[in-house]
Amino acid sequence: MRAMILNKHAPIEEKPLELVDLPKPTVDDRQILIKISVCGACHTDLDEAEGRLRPTKPSIVPGHQAVGNVADKGKDVTKFNIGDRVGITWLYSSCGKCDFCLAGNENLCSQAKWTGKDANGGYAEFTAIGEDFAYPIPEEFSDSQAAPLLCAGVIGYRTLRLADITDGQKIGLFGFGASAHIVIQIIKYKFPNSPVYVFTKTAQHAELAKSLGAVWTGRSGDQPPDKLNKIMDFTPVGQCVRDALGVLEKGGRLVINAIRKETPVPPLEYAKYLWLEKEIKSVANVTRQDAEEFLPLAARIPIAPTIEQFPLSQANEVLCSIKNSRLRAAAVLQI
Repeated sequence: MRAMILNKHAPIEEKPLELVDLPKPTVDDRQILIKISVCGACHTDLDEAEGRLRPTKPSIVPGHQAVGNVADKGKDVTKFNIGDRVGITWLYSSCGKCDFCLAGNENLCSQAKWTGKDANGGYAEFTAIGEDFAYPIPEEFSDSQAAPLLCAGVIGYRTLRLADITDGQKIGLFGFGASAHIVIQIIKYKFPNSPVYVFTKTAQHAELAKSLGAVWTGRSGDQPPDKLNKIMDFTPVGQCVRDALGVLEKGGRLVINAIRKETPVPPLEYAKYLWLEKEIKSVANVTRQDAEEFLPLAARIPIAPTIEQFPLSQANEVLCSIKNSRLRAAAVLQI
Protein backbone atom coordinates (compact mmCIF):
# COMPACT_ATOMS: atom_id res chain seq x y z
CA MET A 1 0.00 0.00 0.00
CA ARG A 2 1.07 3.61 -0.52
CA ALA A 3 1.94 5.54 2.62
CA MET A 4 3.80 8.64 3.75
CA ILE A 5 6.30 7.54 6.38
CA LEU A 6 8.42 9.53 8.82
CA ASN A 7 11.91 8.02 9.17
CA LYS A 8 13.72 11.12 10.47
CA HIS A 9 13.00 14.45 12.14
CA ALA A 10 13.84 17.60 10.21
CA PRO A 11 12.37 21.02 9.40
CA ILE A 12 9.33 20.40 7.23
CA GLU A 13 10.95 22.44 4.46
CA GLU A 14 13.41 19.54 4.09
CA LYS A 15 10.50 17.15 3.38
CA PRO A 16 11.11 14.48 6.04
CA LEU A 17 7.98 12.53 5.02
CA GLU A 18 8.62 10.00 2.26
CA LEU A 19 6.11 8.28 -0.03
CA VAL A 20 6.75 4.51 0.12
CA ASP A 21 5.09 1.12 -0.39
CA LEU A 22 4.32 -0.79 2.82
CA PRO A 23 2.64 -4.13 3.49
CA LYS A 24 -1.11 -3.86 4.12
CA PRO A 25 -1.81 -4.21 7.88
CA THR A 26 -3.41 -7.33 9.29
CA VAL A 27 -6.02 -7.30 12.05
CA ASP A 28 -6.32 -9.15 15.35
CA ASP A 29 -9.58 -10.55 16.70
CA ARG A 30 -10.95 -7.18 17.93
CA GLN A 31 -9.61 -4.92 15.20
CA ILE A 32 -10.99 -3.56 11.95
CA LEU A 33 -9.02 -2.82 8.79
CA ILE A 34 -9.96 0.54 7.27
CA LYS A 35 -9.46 1.38 3.60
CA ILE A 36 -8.77 5.09 3.97
CA SER A 37 -10.18 7.65 1.55
CA VAL A 38 -9.02 10.87 3.26
CA CYS A 39 -6.98 11.99 6.26
CA GLY A 40 -6.81 15.42 7.79
CA ALA A 41 -3.43 17.10 8.29
CA CYS A 42 -2.79 18.64 11.68
CA HIS A 43 -0.28 20.81 13.56
CA THR A 44 0.49 17.74 15.68
CA ASP A 45 1.71 15.98 12.51
CA LEU A 46 4.03 18.94 11.97
CA ASP A 47 5.32 18.65 15.56
CA GLU A 48 6.10 14.98 14.94
CA ALA A 49 7.89 15.66 11.66
CA GLU A 50 10.06 18.38 13.16
CA GLY A 51 10.81 16.44 16.35
CA ARG A 52 8.96 18.43 19.01
CA LEU A 53 6.71 15.42 19.56
CA ARG A 54 8.66 12.18 19.25
CA PRO A 55 6.90 9.04 17.99
CA THR A 56 7.65 5.87 19.95
CA LYS A 57 8.27 3.90 16.74
CA PRO A 58 11.46 4.47 14.68
CA SER A 59 9.37 4.73 11.50
CA ILE A 60 5.78 5.90 11.70
CA VAL A 61 2.88 6.68 9.40
CA PRO A 62 1.39 9.93 10.79
CA GLY A 63 -2.23 11.03 10.61
CA HIS A 64 -5.00 10.80 13.18
CA GLN A 65 -8.16 12.08 11.52
CA ALA A 66 -8.83 9.44 8.88
CA VAL A 67 -12.09 8.43 7.21
CA GLY A 68 -12.72 5.27 5.21
CA ASN A 69 -14.62 2.02 4.99
CA VAL A 70 -14.19 -1.24 6.85
CA ALA A 71 -12.33 -3.61 4.50
CA ASP A 72 -11.77 -6.51 6.92
CA LYS A 73 -12.44 -7.34 10.57
CA GLY A 74 -11.37 -9.73 13.27
CA LYS A 75 -13.55 -12.64 14.30
CA ASP A 76 -14.70 -11.01 17.54
CA VAL A 77 -15.70 -7.64 16.04
CA THR A 78 -19.40 -6.89 16.60
CA LYS A 79 -19.72 -3.10 16.20
CA PHE A 80 -18.99 -2.81 12.48
CA ASN A 81 -19.61 -4.70 9.26
CA ILE A 82 -17.59 -4.81 6.06
CA GLY A 83 -18.31 -1.63 4.09
CA ASP A 84 -19.30 0.54 7.08
CA ARG A 85 -17.93 4.08 6.96
CA VAL A 86 -15.86 4.95 10.01
CA GLY A 87 -13.40 7.51 11.32
CA ILE A 88 -10.53 7.45 13.80
CA THR A 89 -9.14 10.05 16.19
CA TRP A 90 -5.91 10.78 18.07
CA LEU A 91 -6.77 8.19 20.73
CA TYR A 92 -5.65 4.79 19.40
CA SER A 93 -6.10 2.78 22.61
CA SER A 94 -6.12 2.97 26.41
CA CYS A 95 -5.65 0.39 29.16
CA GLY A 96 -9.25 0.55 30.40
CA LYS A 97 -8.17 -0.43 33.93
CA CYS A 98 -6.35 2.48 35.56
CA ASP A 99 -8.03 5.08 37.79
CA PHE A 100 -8.11 7.59 34.93
CA CYS A 101 -9.78 5.18 32.51
CA LEU A 102 -12.30 4.02 35.10
CA ALA A 103 -13.23 7.65 35.78
CA GLY A 104 -13.77 8.36 32.08
CA ASN A 105 -10.49 10.24 31.73
CA GLU A 106 -8.72 7.83 29.38
CA ASN A 107 -7.06 10.84 27.77
CA LEU A 108 -4.80 10.83 30.86
CA CYS A 109 -4.08 7.09 30.82
CA SER A 110 -0.33 6.45 31.16
CA GLN A 111 -0.60 3.45 28.84
CA ALA A 112 -2.67 5.20 26.18
CA LYS A 113 -1.41 5.01 22.60
CA TRP A 114 -1.90 7.74 20.04
CA THR A 115 -2.73 7.30 16.36
CA GLY A 116 0.13 8.29 14.09
CA LYS A 117 2.54 8.51 17.04
CA ASP A 118 2.52 5.11 18.75
CA ALA A 119 0.72 3.22 15.96
CA ASN A 120 0.57 3.80 12.22
CA GLY A 121 -2.08 6.31 11.27
CA GLY A 122 -3.98 7.68 8.32
CA TYR A 123 -1.36 8.90 5.83
CA ALA A 124 -1.78 5.54 4.10
CA GLU A 125 -4.21 3.50 2.04
CA PHE A 126 -5.04 1.21 4.99
CA THR A 127 -4.82 1.24 8.76
CA ALA A 128 -5.95 -1.12 11.54
CA ILE A 129 -7.47 -0.15 14.88
CA GLY A 130 -9.54 -1.66 17.67
CA GLU A 131 -13.27 -1.57 17.01
CA ASP A 132 -13.86 0.39 20.23
CA PHE A 133 -11.70 3.26 18.96
CA ALA A 134 -13.45 3.83 15.63
CA TYR A 135 -16.62 5.86 15.13
CA PRO A 136 -19.47 5.83 12.62
CA ILE A 137 -19.56 8.94 10.42
CA PRO A 138 -22.92 10.77 10.18
CA GLU A 139 -24.34 10.66 6.67
CA GLU A 140 -24.62 14.47 6.64
CA PHE A 141 -20.88 14.73 5.96
CA SER A 142 -18.75 13.73 3.00
CA ASP A 143 -15.49 11.96 3.80
CA SER A 144 -13.53 15.19 3.34
CA GLN A 145 -15.92 17.19 5.52
CA ALA A 146 -15.75 14.56 8.25
CA ALA A 147 -11.94 14.36 8.46
CA PRO A 148 -11.32 17.63 10.39
CA LEU A 149 -14.19 16.82 12.73
CA LEU A 150 -12.15 13.87 14.05
CA CYS A 151 -9.37 16.02 15.48
CA ALA A 152 -9.99 19.75 15.16
CA GLY A 153 -13.66 19.19 15.92
CA VAL A 154 -13.37 16.63 18.72
CA ILE A 155 -10.56 18.44 20.55
CA GLY A 156 -12.37 21.74 20.03
CA TYR A 157 -15.49 20.22 21.55
CA ARG A 158 -13.49 19.06 24.58
CA THR A 159 -11.99 22.54 24.93
CA LEU A 160 -15.46 24.05 24.85
CA ARG A 161 -16.71 21.62 27.50
CA LEU A 162 -13.81 22.47 29.79
CA ALA A 163 -14.48 26.19 29.31
CA ASP A 164 -17.89 25.65 30.97
CA ILE A 165 -19.65 28.49 29.17
CA THR A 166 -22.92 30.04 30.32
CA ASP A 167 -25.05 31.53 27.56
CA GLY A 168 -24.51 35.29 27.44
CA GLN A 169 -20.88 35.21 28.53
CA LYS A 170 -18.32 36.93 26.32
CA ILE A 171 -16.05 34.39 24.61
CA GLY A 172 -12.54 34.81 23.20
CA LEU A 173 -10.75 32.57 20.71
CA PHE A 174 -6.98 32.93 20.26
CA GLY A 175 -5.95 31.46 16.90
CA PHE A 176 -8.52 30.75 14.20
CA GLY A 177 -7.49 27.69 12.26
CA ALA A 178 -8.99 24.24 11.88
CA SER A 179 -10.24 23.85 15.46
CA ALA A 180 -11.45 27.35 16.29
CA HIS A 181 -13.45 27.73 13.07
CA ILE A 182 -15.45 24.65 14.16
CA VAL A 183 -15.72 25.78 17.79
CA ILE A 184 -17.30 29.10 16.84
CA GLN A 185 -20.06 27.21 15.02
CA ILE A 186 -20.78 25.16 18.14
CA ILE A 187 -20.84 28.34 20.25
CA LYS A 188 -23.31 30.06 17.93
CA TYR A 189 -25.55 26.97 18.13
CA LYS A 190 -25.37 26.22 21.86
CA PHE A 191 -24.84 29.74 23.24
CA PRO A 192 -26.62 32.10 20.83
CA ASN A 193 -26.40 35.07 23.23
CA SER A 194 -22.62 34.82 23.69
CA PRO A 195 -20.60 37.23 21.52
CA VAL A 196 -17.33 35.80 20.17
CA TYR A 197 -14.09 37.80 19.93
CA VAL A 198 -11.33 36.35 17.74
CA PHE A 199 -7.60 37.03 17.96
CA THR A 200 -5.69 36.00 14.82
CA LYS A 201 -2.63 37.19 12.94
CA THR A 202 -3.87 36.71 9.37
CA ALA A 203 -6.40 38.70 7.37
CA GLN A 204 -7.94 35.59 5.79
CA HIS A 205 -8.59 34.04 9.20
CA ALA A 206 -10.12 37.31 10.44
CA GLU A 207 -12.38 37.35 7.38
CA LEU A 208 -13.45 33.75 8.01
CA ALA A 209 -14.13 34.52 11.68
CA LYS A 210 -16.38 37.45 10.80
CA SER A 211 -18.25 35.35 8.23
CA LEU A 212 -18.93 32.77 10.98
CA GLY A 213 -20.28 35.33 13.43
CA ALA A 214 -17.37 36.92 15.34
CA VAL A 215 -18.34 40.38 16.62
CA TRP A 216 -14.71 41.57 16.76
CA THR A 217 -11.33 40.47 15.40
CA GLY A 218 -7.84 41.59 16.29
CA ARG A 219 -4.35 40.34 16.98
CA SER A 220 -2.95 38.86 20.17
CA GLY A 221 -2.06 41.84 22.34
CA ASP A 222 -4.90 44.01 21.05
CA GLN A 223 -7.55 45.18 23.49
CA PRO A 224 -11.12 44.10 22.66
CA PRO A 225 -13.97 46.44 23.62
CA ASP A 226 -14.95 44.19 26.56
CA LYS A 227 -13.32 41.94 29.11
CA LEU A 228 -13.95 38.27 28.26
CA ASN A 229 -15.45 35.67 30.60
CA LYS A 230 -14.07 32.57 28.89
CA ILE A 231 -11.11 32.31 26.50
CA MET A 232 -9.85 29.34 24.48
CA ASP A 233 -6.26 29.46 23.22
CA PHE A 234 -5.59 27.28 20.16
CA THR A 235 -2.13 28.66 19.35
CA PRO A 236 1.38 27.23 19.79
CA VAL A 237 2.59 30.66 20.97
CA GLY A 238 3.47 31.22 24.62
CA GLN A 239 2.85 34.97 24.48
CA CYS A 240 -0.83 34.33 23.81
CA VAL A 241 -1.25 32.95 27.35
CA ARG A 242 -0.27 36.27 28.90
CA ASP A 243 -2.21 38.26 26.31
CA ALA A 244 -5.33 36.19 27.00
CA LEU A 245 -5.04 36.59 30.77
CA GLY A 246 -4.68 40.32 30.21
CA VAL A 247 -8.16 40.55 28.64
CA LEU A 248 -9.82 37.94 30.89
CA GLU A 249 -12.55 39.18 33.22
CA LYS A 250 -12.38 38.63 36.99
CA GLY A 251 -13.38 35.04 37.79
CA GLY A 252 -12.83 34.05 34.15
CA ARG A 253 -11.28 30.90 32.76
CA LEU A 254 -8.58 30.43 30.12
CA VAL A 255 -8.47 26.98 28.49
CA ILE A 256 -5.29 26.18 26.56
CA ASN A 257 -5.66 23.67 23.74
CA ALA A 258 -2.09 22.79 22.82
CA ILE A 259 0.09 19.73 23.34
CA ARG A 260 2.96 22.16 23.78
CA LYS A 261 3.87 25.79 23.30
CA GLU A 262 6.62 26.23 20.73
CA THR A 263 7.69 29.49 22.40
CA PRO A 264 7.91 30.06 26.17
CA VAL A 265 5.08 31.51 28.21
CA PRO A 266 6.45 34.88 29.43
CA PRO A 267 6.58 35.74 33.14
CA LEU A 268 3.15 36.39 34.65
CA GLU A 269 2.90 39.16 37.24
CA TYR A 270 0.50 37.61 39.72
CA ALA A 271 -1.47 40.73 40.63
CA LYS A 272 -1.97 41.74 37.00
CA TYR A 273 -2.64 38.42 35.27
CA LEU A 274 -3.74 35.79 37.82
CA TRP A 275 -5.30 37.48 40.82
CA LEU A 276 -9.07 37.94 41.24
CA GLU A 277 -9.82 34.23 40.82
CA LYS A 278 -8.78 33.83 37.20
CA GLU A 279 -8.32 30.19 36.15
CA ILE A 280 -6.03 28.42 33.69
CA LYS A 281 -6.89 24.93 32.48
CA SER A 282 -5.11 22.82 29.86
CA VAL A 283 -6.59 20.34 27.40
CA ALA A 284 -4.88 16.96 27.16
CA ASN A 285 -5.87 14.82 24.19
CA VAL A 286 -9.40 13.40 23.74
CA THR A 287 -11.60 10.60 25.03
CA ARG A 288 -13.99 8.30 23.20
CA GLN A 289 -16.85 10.10 24.90
CA ASP A 290 -15.78 13.36 23.25
CA ALA A 291 -16.06 11.79 19.78
CA GLU A 292 -19.28 9.95 20.57
CA GLU A 293 -20.95 13.15 21.77
CA PHE A 294 -19.51 15.55 19.23
CA LEU A 295 -20.13 13.76 15.92
CA PRO A 296 -23.95 13.58 16.32
CA LEU A 297 -23.95 17.20 17.55
CA ALA A 298 -21.95 18.27 14.50
CA ALA A 299 -24.59 16.65 12.28
CA ARG A 300 -27.45 18.42 14.08
CA ILE A 301 -25.95 21.90 13.87
CA PRO A 302 -24.76 21.12 11.10
CA ILE A 303 -21.08 22.04 11.22
CA ALA A 304 -19.74 23.30 7.89
CA PRO A 305 -15.97 22.71 7.91
CA THR A 306 -13.90 24.93 5.64
CA ILE A 307 -11.45 22.57 3.94
CA GLU A 308 -8.68 22.56 1.37
CA GLN A 309 -7.87 19.23 -0.32
CA PHE A 310 -4.49 17.94 -1.48
CA PRO A 311 -3.05 14.63 -2.74
CA LEU A 312 -1.24 12.43 -0.21
CA SER A 313 2.06 13.02 -2.01
CA GLN A 314 1.94 16.70 -1.01
CA ALA A 315 1.88 16.02 2.75
CA ASN A 316 5.20 17.81 3.33
CA GLU A 317 4.01 20.90 1.47
CA VAL A 318 0.70 20.91 3.35
CA LEU A 319 2.42 20.75 6.74
CA CYS A 320 4.69 23.58 5.60
CA SER A 321 1.57 25.64 4.83
CA ILE A 322 0.23 24.85 8.30
CA LYS A 323 3.55 25.96 9.81
CA ASN A 324 3.34 29.30 8.03
CA SER A 325 -0.42 29.86 8.51
CA ARG A 326 -1.06 29.82 4.78
CA LEU A 327 -4.20 27.66 4.93
CA ARG A 328 -7.62 29.21 5.36
CA ALA A 329 -8.84 26.47 7.70
CA ALA A 330 -8.50 22.64 7.62
CA ALA A 331 -6.30 20.60 5.28
CA VAL A 332 -7.41 17.19 4.00
CA LEU A 333 -5.16 14.69 2.21
CA GLN A 334 -6.84 12.54 -0.44
CA ILE A 335 -5.50 9.03 -0.11
